[in-house]
Amino acid sequence: MSAEAAANREVKQDKPSKPRLMSLDALRGFDMFWIIGGEGLFAAMFALTGWAGWQIAAGQMLHSQWHGFTLYDLIFPLFIFLSGVALGLSPKRLDKLPLQQRMPLYRHAFKRLALLIGLGVLYNHGWGTGVPVDPEQVRFSSVLARIGFAWFFAAFLVWHTSLRTQIITTIGLLVGYSLLLCFMPFPGGQAGIFTMDGSINAYIDGLLRPGIAYQNRPLDPEGVLSTIPAVVNALIGVFVGQFIVKQHPKGDWAKVLIMTLSGLVLLALGWLLNPIIPVNKDLWSSSFVLVTSGWSLLFLALFYAVIDVLKWQKWAFVFVVIGTNAIIVYLGSSLIDWHYITRSMFGGVIQAFPDSAQQLVSVIGFITVQWLILLWMYRRKIFIRI
Repeated sequence: MSAEAAANREVKQDKPSKPRLMSLDALRGFDMFWIIGGEGLFAAMFALTGWAGWQIAAGQMLHSQWHGFTLYDLIFPLFIFLSGVALGLSPKRLDKLPLQQRMPLYRHAFKRLALLIGLGVLYNHGWGTGVPVDPEQVRFSSVLARIGFAWFFAAFLVWHTSLRTQIITTIGLLVGYSLLLCFMPFPGGQAGIFTMDGSINAYIDGLLRPGIAYQNRPLDPEGVLSTIPAVVNALIGVFVGQFIVKQHPKGDWAKVLIMTLSGLVLLALGWLLNPIIPVNKDLWSSSFVLVTSGWSLLFLALFYAVIDVLKWQKWAFVFVVIGTNAIIVYLGSSLIDWHYITRSMFGGVIQAFPDSAQQLVSVIGFITVQWLILLWMYRRKIFIRI
């Protein structure tokens, strides 16, 4: 056996088995459900019934244009939060291990980061200029890259620092980013300006971001500077994962109550900060971090209570199937023409319904096609995880 194989084996033997929370996979699947077409259900229901309530709900399935928050804005930070929860379920200190035993995990972390950056470029439809590649025409910033960086930095903190240091770092990142946005002067701009082309984020992106920005905007929503506070979403998830895995003297319902109250506190803090630092997804402002972390905690508390405490689990299978292949779901939303496939399979069925119902049937068919493929993968234990 080679030295590297032996080190890998030692690390695996020493690593505690990670508790499997069905609620974690279900909530991840619930998060991705809106990516595979769920966001269209409310508009379709409005077309069918004309009830204004469905139109209001449909409005929550659109991203905020600038300042503000909708539930659709939660999809991305919730995924980062859940990656932190998974990390926190089996926290492991590596700093006291021999370097030979640490190297396999270090290599995995760097490979994971590089792979997510590469898949992010693929999701953005590559470089768009053919071969040879023009690096200046590649959009390297992406949702997947930000997920990769957030997990990467959170993992290295968990592996090498105490809980106290992690908490101090989390607070420091939030406060430091807020001070940077509000008070840091920069050439050609003014501190405290929260506009798309006037913020320090746009300036830093112009200096440090390789390639092009999203839609060639001055500010990329997954830019360099705004990736820093996204690490906090992952770290808060880590703390929640560590909390869940520990025994509580008053049982699981006490955990649910504490998570719920903590979520409400984070929500309140985020909206209290909003008049000073607006809740803004593209800037990933500190208030946005608090609001999205609060909502993430509330959703996890609900799913944990229903699925892992009450053991009402059968209904969650629909979402578990999605959540266990979340990366495939996300990549497929960009790389595969699901609308064409849906029309090919269900076009005649859709046309057989009245005009007012066709949009709803089309959305259901759109979701069903993707879910059946994910079910096929799930039944055969094909899980693409990074």
